[in-house]
Amino acid sequence: MSLLPSQCRAARGLLGWSQAQLSAASKVAPATLANFELGKRTPMPNNLAAIRGALETAGVIFVDENGEGPGVRLRKNT
Repeated sequence: MSLLPSQCRAARGLLGWSQAQLSAASKVAPATLANFELGKRTPMPNNLAAIRGALETAGVIFVDENGEGPGVRLRKNT
């Protein structure tokens, strides 16, 4: 389960979430999240999973490398 800093920023943008909102939803420290998004540090695997899980629960779908690079999109409302 990978997550790139750019995917994290893009996912927050799609949701209209601040870092503080993602921090609260994932229960990951704000500094950990900020340093990750800046590319300064890679969080521990459990924190990465928590960040990704919070974003997925909110409707983000992570797109794997497909020739154009990894990305994110929102789940279709049904």
